[in-house]
Amino acid sequence: MTRIAFFGHDAADAAVRRRVQAFLDDGLDVTGFMMRRRDPGTLAWRNIDLGETRDGAFVQRIRQIFAGARLAAAAKAELAAADVIYARNLDMLACAFLAKRHASLDTPVIYESLDVHRLLTRPDIIGAAMRWIEGQLLKRSVGLVVSSPGFIRNHFEKRYPGGYQAYLVENRLAPGAAYGERSCAQKSSARAAQQPLRLGWVGNLRCKRSFELLCALADQFPDQLEIRLHGVPSRTEISVFEPLIDARPNMTFFGRYRSPEDLAGIYENLDVVWAGDFMEAGYNSVWLLPNRIYEGGYYCTPSIAPGGTETAAWLDQHNCGFIIEEPLGDTLPVLIRQLIDNREPISARAATLSKLPDVTFVQPKGFMADIIRRSLAAHAAV
Repeated sequence: MTRIAFFGHDAADAAVRRRVQAFLDDGLDVTGFMMRRRDPGTLAWRNIDLGETRDGAFVQRIRQIFAGARLAAAAKAELAAADVIYARNLDMLACAFLAKRHASLDTPVIYESLDVHRLLTRPDIIGAAMRWIEGQLLKRSVGLVVSSPGFIRNHFEKRYPGGYQAYLVENRLAPGAAYGERSCAQKSSARAAQQPLRLGWVGNLRCKRSFELLCALADQFPDQLEIRLHGVPSRTEISVFEPLIDARPNMTFFGRYRSPEDLAGIYENLDVVWAGDFMEAGYNSVWLLPNRIYEGGYYCTPSIAPGGTETAAWLDQHNCGFIIEEPLGDTLPVLIRQLIDNREPISARAATLSKLPDVTFVQPKGFMADIIRRSLAAHAAV
């Protein structure tokens, strides 16, 4: 059995848990070397705690890279037992290489980049320094995992041409979990037009512009639209959150949810999902493919995305969502008015989603194990 040392930035993060679960589902053995931003609760894997970090506290997180590397190296027996180190995001990649050096190990490392952080896109000396660090560590890694082809095309190919072996691992649902029935037959018959349209924002609620757009929609359609928010808001990006929701009777914040346990209940109570992101406008926000298009797609809930983004291209490729252009403050209300008056376009896209194979939304069993195998084989051949 292949053994993986997983360096993760937050043991409580739903995406981290999903990746670990995918490894476990594929029959791989996982030991976590993870930091935490809150109490992670019960974990499904052995875990070495690398300390606490805070969202947005970059200086503290840099210090914790060094402290976490020492803690990981102190657990040398567990670290040395791994056949491969899998490091999620650049800070944990640095932590993993430091831990290797402290423990005098030559274990191969795979870099998973699911976001190109804004620091990596800066045109100044800080951006140049961050890209130099990423480039040096990438050259020493045996594989690069990305969740969107936009990251390869717009960042890695431009910054580090030819310096890596890339694998595309979209943010699909993990295999093996109980996601329940897709309930597409129910979705394909539109809800009565006299009922409010239900628009959801699900996942990491980190985009201030998206939040402002949704608040404006709530004001424009107070009796005909319900906006339902599920997830964890980023307090560093959206400083005032609950008071603005409480001021609008047709907005509801449901808070943190469990994945996959709560997904069916969330998406079956939505007509459409907002899939826009402007937190790193022009860069990461344009290039990413968010979890919600796969989650919503599995439960036949169409997404809405801004044009010119990788998300919009994905929706267009599958003919399964709504794409709007700037200025969104004008075009989004127009779309919502159309969908309030006529739910048939939602039904048509839900029917399209229902005909797409499950593999569009759920990662096939053995997928991650194959990437690990190919990465190790390529490393052995060098």
